[in-house]
Amino acid sequence: MEKDIFVLGIETSCDETAAAVVKNGREVLSNIIDTQIPIHEKYGGVVPEIASRNHIEAISRVTEYALKQANIKLEDIDVIAPTYGPGLVGALLVGVSYAKALSYAKNIPLVGVNHIEGHIAANYLTYSNLKPPFLCLLISGGNTALVHVKNYTEFEVLGKTRDDAIGEAFDKVARVVGLEYPGGPKVDKLAKEGEPNIKLPKTHFEDSLDFSFSGIKTAVINLNHNEKNINKADLCASFEKTITEILIETIKKGIEKTGIKDLAIAGGVSANSYIRNEILELKNEGLNIYMPDLKLCTDNAAMIASAGYYRFIKGEKSELDLNAMPGLKL
Repeated sequence: MEKDIFVLGIETSCDETAAAVVKNGREVLSNIIDTQIPIHEKYGGVVPEIASRNHIEAISRVTEYALKQANIKLEDIDVIAPTYGPGLVGALLVGVSYAKALSYAKNIPLVGVNHIEGHIAANYLTYSNLKPPFLCLLISGGNTALVHVKNYTEFEVLGKTRDDAIGEAFDKVARVVGLEYPGGPKVDKLAKEGEPNIKLPKTHFEDSLDFSFSGIKTAVINLNHNEKNINKADLCASFEKTITEILIETIKKGIEKTGIKDLAIAGGVSANSYIRNEILELKNEGLNIYMPDLKLCTDNAAMIASAGYYRFIKGEKSELDLNAMPGLKL
């Protein structure tokens, strides 16, 4: 009988200090998240220096709590998996440095994890039967891409955003219509009170699976400034509907190109209720749809631990010179 592998995941790429213990890449034993949203709300967005300082204050406490909730000692951990990119460089350095210190002190293997791989791996924690290959629509604050997940550690980006990430577009629209940070969930909530009766532009690339959201964002900004009596709920509903149509049209092109019928979504924007519901409708067209539990859509350490597990069993290990890479690509 093979030995169980316990992974301690550490995530500090932005404004969540998180630690988790995951067994064999699929079973979440603990998943602790210390959010900084209340701290950054007053500034209308994440302030990198403040985020880093709060990570330093929280990282030991959060990790100890994750181990305690999992009922496991640090000495029993088989691998430590920190996020090393992409993200805010100062925030990443806190998690990477802490993980390296634990690895050195306890002689535990270290495996650096790409944050984007972590979001994809969140699906493995929700669906015990999900295995590559499949397509994954990655929609988050910093990334938008359609990814061919060839195996647990091999990925091909079929299309990506050429300008704003979808989460950036949501946040900018939220600010324009007067909603507070974080904007994405508030746009989703206000959109439920409106009707999608405003025509907005959709950017398409004929021979590409790339995305572009700058046009629709600019259109919303101009309408809000020029139409003094515009219904903001209708504007949010129209924005949400149009941007979802862009996603679904690109998904269908990706399916046609690859022939793959299994589709997962991942990233913070995958928590959007309208987007989730509309993508679920693709089941009627013969697709198998996978969506992480809502608590696993936003940044967390369980997804990082899962991704780290698959790197570890492949034989990969990171050295103690592992460094933060804020611009890391998939």
